[in-house]
Amino acid sequence: MDTKKNIYFVGAGGIGMAALERYFNARGYRVGGYDRTPTDLTHALESEGISLTYDDSAEAIDEAFRDPAETLVVYTPAIPDSHPGLRWFRENGFEVVKRAAVLGVITRQSKALCFAGTHGKTTTSSMAAHLMHCSPAGCNAFLGGVLRNYNTNFLLDDKSPYSVVEADEYDRSFHHLRPYVAVITATDPDHLDIYGTEEAYLESFARFTELIQPGGTLIKHTGLKLRERPDPSVKVYTYSRDEGDFHAANIRRADGSITFDFVAPDRVIRNIELGVPVEINITNAIAALAAVWAAGELDDERARSAMASFMGPKRRFEFWMKEPGGRAVIDDYAHHPDELRSSIESVRALFPGRKLTVAFQPHLYSRTRDFAPDFAKALSGADSVILLDIYPARELPIPGVTSEIIFDKVTSPEKELVAKDRLVATLAEKGFDVLLTVGAGDICNLLPEIIKLPARS
Repeated sequence: MDTKKNIYFVGAGGIGMAALERYFNARGYRVGGYDRTPTDLTHALESEGISLTYDDSAEAIDEAFRDPAETLVVYTPAIPDSHPGLRWFRENGFEVVKRAAVLGVITRQSKALCFAGTHGKTTTSSMAAHLMHCSPAGCNAFLGGVLRNYNTNFLLDDKSPYSVVEADEYDRSFHHLRPYVAVITATDPDHLDIYGTEEAYLESFARFTELIQPGGTLIKHTGLKLRERPDPSVKVYTYSRDEGDFHAANIRRADGSITFDFVAPDRVIRNIELGVPVEINITNAIAALAAVWAAGELDDERARSAMASFMGPKRRFEFWMKEPGGRAVIDDYAHHPDELRSSIESVRALFPGRKLTVAFQPHLYSRTRDFAPDFAKALSGADSVILLDIYPARELPIPGVTSEIIFDKVTSPEKELVAKDRLVATLAEKGFDVLLTVGAGDICNLLPEIIKLPARS
């Protein structure tokens, strides 16, 4: 990579790709790329001097990136091998690497705090990045969500030896990383279109633990099925909300706030207040604080200040409306049954006794097929369920797999199948008290219209 002047990203509009684009753009590389459609993120990248095209043909590739001696090509697994531009690069002698391989180079050149797991990794890595950013150590951060504190998924600090990385298990991407501190939040089976079986999924996480740098640290949630295999010099700790080497004590909930004491092997940091006061963030905060502790950079007072000021990543339990004593609208990225259940339970805890409507957009045909009964069980915790069509993302339809295989098993008192373009009208007709929109697709694009809906009398 040191011999290249230009870096071209195929799939440049992805949130993880955008962080790398910004990183190399800040370091003086010429950066460009392709994505299928313009978005707010791609417009932001273009305003920062990154050259993008939305035409997938080879002819659309900018002349500045057509020399294989000077251009490295980075792609995301979401881009098919049949993509014309990607195929042209491969046929003309360019070095073409996955996004994860480039991220791996960065982790080998820094002290990387890497957060892996079926769910929770975006919030925990974002919390850790904010903690590090608020400390004298600083960090470079490559996150899977846009941090509301900074309105970006990327933090840059040229002088910091640390990087904070969201470690994605999809397509075994996290096997390119070399963590200094590795956190594993959960190993509930997912991405079975890639792994096939739960055993193969767990083996992938076991392999990830082998990649921790000698003398580094592994921090894993208690009760995982994982059989880790780190180097003997790696220190291994456990965490959870209530037990483990790191845990919370003296949890207090009052007037919409959550405060707890953080218990570490060598000390207790009292009165940690959550900036985003939802139940799951107690556990997320324990993981983030533990990782920064393992890096040797956890200061008691700065930790209190940072956790209280943490606003969370966008689309992770994000409030869009909270009328005093009235309606509320919350959006969450949850796309796995356990995430969905946790999100619904968190809303229930925040708004006890209120009618909860959940509008859910399933993500991927394969995930819907593999976990339909679990999705239905989680959704049944709502009073009213509105189920949208499956968001396909990178997949082609699978015969017989539709939202109906979830819908038929939902036991909520009210349930309805609705096309996405009818969701706003449906909510206008039905009304809502507390609304949770959830899913990893594009349901969030409807929120500006939803929050303008008048309350029904």
